[in-house]
Amino acid sequence: MDTIVKLGSESPVVIFSKSNCCMSHTIDTLIRGYGANPRVYELDRMDEGEKMEKELVALGCNPSVPAVFINKEFVGGSNEVMSLKIRGKLKPLLIKANAIWV
Repeated sequence: MDTIVKLGSESPVVIFSKSNCCMSHTIDTLIRGYGANPRVYELDRMDEGEKMEKELVALGCNPSVPAVFINKEFVGGSNEVMSLKIRGKLKPLLIKANAIWV
C-alpha cells in the first residue's frame, strides 16, 4: 500500500483508473467539471499497474478502479464520489484541498 498512499498524496486530487473503464472516465470528467486538474494514473498502462491494483484491493477498493484520493485522503471509488456529489460535499472537499478556487 505504500506506493498507492505515496502517489495519492502527491497532488490535491489523484485518480487511479484504467484506460478502458467507463466509470473511471466518468469520475475524471465529474472532477474536471469543477475545474480541478486531477493527476490520473492509468494502471493498465503502467509497468507496476498490477501490483498497484492489488494494493488498491487491499485498501478496500472493490472494484479496484476508479480509486480517488482528495487532499491526501482516500475518498473511495465511484459510489463514494457520486454520493459526495449528490450530498453537495464534493465541491467543498475540492476547495479544502486547494484543487479548485471559488
